[in-house]
Amino acid sequence: MRSPRSFARFAATAAALTAAALTVTGCASSAAPAATEDGHGDLTVQLSWILNEEWSGELIAQDRGYFTDAGFADVTLVPGPSSGVAELLSGTADIALTDAVSIGAAVANEGAPLKVVGATFQKNPFTITSLAEGADIRTPEQLIGKKIGVQDANRPVFDAFLAANDIAPDDLEIVPVQYDPAPLTTGEVDGLIAFVTSQSVTLTVQGFTVTDLLFADNGLPFVGHVVTATHDTIANDREVLKDFLRAEIRGWTDAVGDPAIAATLAVETYSADLGLSPETSLASATAQADLLVVSEETTANGLFTVSPELQKQTIASLAAAGFRLDVADLFDLSLLAEVYEETPDLFTRS
Repeated sequence: MRSPRSFARFAATAAALTAAALTVTGCASSAAPAATEDGHGDLTVQLSWILNEEWSGELIAQDRGYFTDAGFADVTLVPGPSSGVAELLSGTADIALTDAVSIGAAVANEGAPLKVVGATFQKNPFTITSLAEGADIRTPEQLIGKKIGVQDANRPVFDAFLAANDIAPDDLEIVPVQYDPAPLTTGEVDGLIAFVTSQSVTLTVQGFTVTDLLFADNGLPFVGHVVTATHDTIANDREVLKDFLRAEIRGWTDAVGDPAIAATLAVETYSADLGLSPETSLASATAQADLLVVSEETTANGLFTVSPELQKQTIASLAAAGFRLDVADLFDLSLLAEVYEETPDLFTRS
């Protein structure tokens, strides 16, 4: 059963990170780009993960000039891993593309002046992946007594998953790992926290049959790759954010239409130094387009939109992890609504 420590540990981890950022900055700094006669100037975007095909829409927007069309002189995509909270609060990033749990924890625990203005992923991409011929973990209860590989950056979301399923961290062995799924194939761990569109895909391409225990289907549904900005940026640089969203929508529309575009850009251009596998990158880009980006909501109302029901589910997932928020505390989708109202052709593209 879940002990109070499962909530407390998660809260302490997230709070410590946010408090450190707030201590450094004192308050949220506005890092919004200085406007020029020709447009918005430069923009810095903090990513939660390395620059690979996971950022298909961003790579396409960069390559096809959609950011330039939107009025930006230069858009810098800063690779993670990072929650983006510290960068936003310190003013070193204008926008963060990250996970809802990190942002929700920062807002709930420390009153961080951050809000989600859109979401790329309509479904929580996190999973516990295991080998079908190994531990074959199909239910949260089967985690008990197992060795689970967890990356440091993903510990808060894993603790939230445990809390949502009434499991204490002491009920299993948490093994610190990196992002390579090798510890699973060598037997070092029974399961591995992963993205269903990343490590799970990598293992499948390598010939393994995997079992995915999806967080979204087991007590922790929330949006992913949320577009996040400070209250100050939302209030004072609204047009900057709206134009960024316009470029993002164009990029992700192309990515959904042909996942091979971004996979090729990642492998051959933007992430050539990472030695990515063309086969794995294409499989990952295709999976995320099919499983995470497109939904009934986006088909009806456009990419990046979040239905009222999914907003409530996200808030409920945060509450299950000990973070009490109202929808209005975390979400501000008014900018996206204005984007689609002012630029209706974006919706027809999606």
